Amino acid sequence: MMIPQQLVFLDLETTGVNPLHDRIIEIGLCQVADGEPVGEWSTLVNPGKTFSPFIENLTGISNAMAAAAPPFADIAAEFLDLVDGRVLVAHNARFDYGFLKNEFARLGIAFREKVLCTVKLCRALFPKESRHNLDTVIQRHGLRVDDRHRALGDARIIRQLFSKLCAEIPAARLEAAVARQLKQSSLPPGLPPEQVEALPHAPGIYRFYGEGDTVLYVGKSVDIRSRVQTHFADDHRAHKEMRLSQQVRRIDCIETGGELGALLLEARLIKELIPIHNRRLRRSRDLFAVRLVAGGEGFLLPRIVALNGAEEDFENLYGMFRTRRDAEKNLLERVRENGLCEKVLGLEKGSGACFGYQIKKCRGACVGQEPPALHQARLILALSALRWKVWPFRGPVGIRERSPGGRATEIHVIDHWRHLGSADSEERLWAILAGGEPLPFDLDCYKILTRYLERKGRRFEVVDLSRLHSGVSPRLFARL
Repeated sequence: MMIPQQLVFLDLETTGVNPLHDRIIEIGLCQVADGEPVGEWSTLVNPGKTFSPFIENLTGISNAMAAAAPPFADIAAEFLDLVDGRVLVAHNARFDYGFLKNEFARLGIAFREKVLCTVKLCRALFPKESRHNLDTVIQRHGLRVDDRHRALGDARIIRQLFSKLCAEIPAARLEAAVARQLKQSSLPPGLPPEQVEALPHAPGIYRFYGEGDTVLYVGKSVDIRSRVQTHFADDHRAHKEMRLSQQVRRIDCIETGGELGALLLEARLIKELIPIHNRRLRRSRDLFAVRLVAGGEGFLLPRIVALNGAEEDFENLYGMFRTRRDAEKNLLERVRENGLCEKVLGLEKGSGACFGYQIKKCRGACVGQEPPALHQARLILALSALRWKVWPFRGPVGIRERSPGGRATEIHVIDHWRHLGSADSEERLWAILAGGEPLPFDLDCYKILTRYLERKGRRFEVVDLSRLHSGVSPRLFARL
């Protein structure tokens, strides 16, 4: 493949970095045909909103200047004519392309053009260099700077950079780098394409790393490679994906036997690694539930308890709440909706009839008109929708999972809703069962397991592992 002969070097100035909410305030273009400059074009753009003093100071574009400019809708047709049939070349092109996609989407136009990113090109051609931002590239290649942080000035710098590369890099090497990128234009500028190519089409988890090998994000999928590619294909539509695209430098993955293994491993790694871009599945510092305890005169009493990670008595636990106040509010609503007595439940102080009885909202447990057994049954029924599921097995079990095509088989060892580990061999299984310190109860693991086991049409095999502690032959694992 030859270097594309019709190029347009592009730079944008914007009100911020979020393509969903921020807007373009200036566009600069430098057209090149057959290696020769053929024209330049620039315009300020009215973003329809004010922007910060930081942007004003950085670009030299004031809010007054932008307010007097035409809106993007008025210059869209002219812009399309200027870039039509040309490859767009930009430094960190995904940023600029994301803003253009969203500006055209607001006009009901699907904007699709070939894009060449000079950050990715520099990373491919100079792999030993750690930085490829525009200021670093200017210094490294001795580029002339006329009007930094203005769209046309930066577009000229990008054109200079590309000309330098064409003059200094062997043609075959440069052409190969350009050809490879145009085929994979959806990848982030800082991510080597071979890392995505190496990802399997298999279940498991993947991790995104940034500068200094900081863990940015942990995700899971039944098809790791396809899911990772989806992140970057959509990054012009979501601010989170855009930020990931700008920051990611490395990806790795761990294959699992199937969906359940991926879900369990994702939940564990997010709590261990605390990635910057994950919010779901992080360990909650406080969780509360309602526990029923025996009271006087045959009544059951609800008590709000903080979960300490060592729960065993699931039979008497109801609800999962992030705060004590949420738990108290939910309990009181259910008590009143079902005409239960707040006084015998310890929710109202004093002696004699409760307030609810006086306004005919209580059936009289507080004055002996409702038997304790009946009140107890109604209390349990009122809380039944919140009831925690009792562990249905006598000890640890293994849930066997095999990935499509039999690439991997795992046995997930579970005991009282705790995931003790996943084994792909008899030796690993014995090591897990030998254990050590018991794992604390984890709410997310409990939710994953209960939902998975209840899902209709789900095919899985549950193996009773409690017998292995009684000297039963380990051939049981071999027969799985």
